[in-house]
Amino acid sequence: MGLTMSKADGPDSSAPPPLPNFANLSIAAAAAIKDAAKAEAPDYLDLPPPCRYEDLQRECMMALKPDLFEGMRFEITKPVNQHFFLQHSLFMGNMELSTGGKQIIKAPHGTYDFSANVIKSEKFMMLGRINTEGRLSGRLKFDLADWLGFMVMIDTNVKGKDWNSQLKLGNPSFMGINYFQSVTPNFQAGGELFYLASNLKSGVGMAMRHSSDKHVATAQIATTGILSLQYAHKVNEKITLATDFLLHMASREATATMGYDCMLRQCRLRGKVDTNGVVSTFLEERFSPGINFVLSAELDHWNSNYKFGFGVVAGE
Repeated sequence: MGLTMSKADGPDSSAPPPLPNFANLSIAAAAAIKDAAKAEAPDYLDLPPPCRYEDLQRECMMALKPDLFEGMRFEITKPVNQHFFLQHSLFMGNMELSTGGKQIIKAPHGTYDFSANVIKSEKFMMLGRINTEGRLSGRLKFDLADWLGFMVMIDTNVKGKDWNSQLKLGNPSFMGINYFQSVTPNFQAGGELFYLASNLKSGVGMAMRHSSDKHVATAQIATTGILSLQYAHKVNEKITLATDFLLHMASREATATMGYDCMLRQCRLRGKVDTNGVVSTFLEERFSPGINFVLSAELDHWNSNYKFGFGVVAGE
């Protein structure tokens, strides 16, 4: 006799499959979200150090404040040894003389500058310069420690883990102190006090800076009646765009500026245009390692003032 099995004895093939258990999945997802949020939460006891107060606009200034000039400029830097450098700078151009109105008078002007610089490291520098107009200037930078440094004419830097401060004493009878603090990994804020003894003027200023890999935004306001807003956006590794808004509250005058900074294979091109009708461009072309050709142009259509300059910069 053979064995037989009825449908009642075996599994019911028509029954629906069991439902999946989402309890464990939801617990795992919640744990993953919690871990991600914990990883993204900033550690306010371990914030990165901020930039110096005077450098909070450096990214915007690279595009908005190129070293424009009118005439001919020639510079050569000659290294004597690894730490000692000599620099010769010759400039021949025009000097603008204001007449009190829109008319501008230009007079021929030329200078020669000689510089001697000792740069042993970022912690020790001696810089000196003299020119044919009789101006002599010198600067000494010496860091006693990673958190304390001195500059003459006197610039004392004190740096903490997530803050820095500067005390400045200079000419003409200028005194100032500032403080800059990291609030979050991307946001810094601070303020400054300054006093100009020659004009018997003092003021208080405040500043904020927000930065990331792609942008830098800054805001500054002072009791002297000046408000400055700047924004720089890094389009890619070679192109940066920047904008600036400057308001003089006392005179109720405002100026807006848009600029660009392009790094090409053999040259660097910077330019800007503002609401006063001034258009400017600055080109640095690398002929060979250590030799750059520069072109500068500025067109002030409102005042009919046009400037053009060229030069050669030799040495690194």
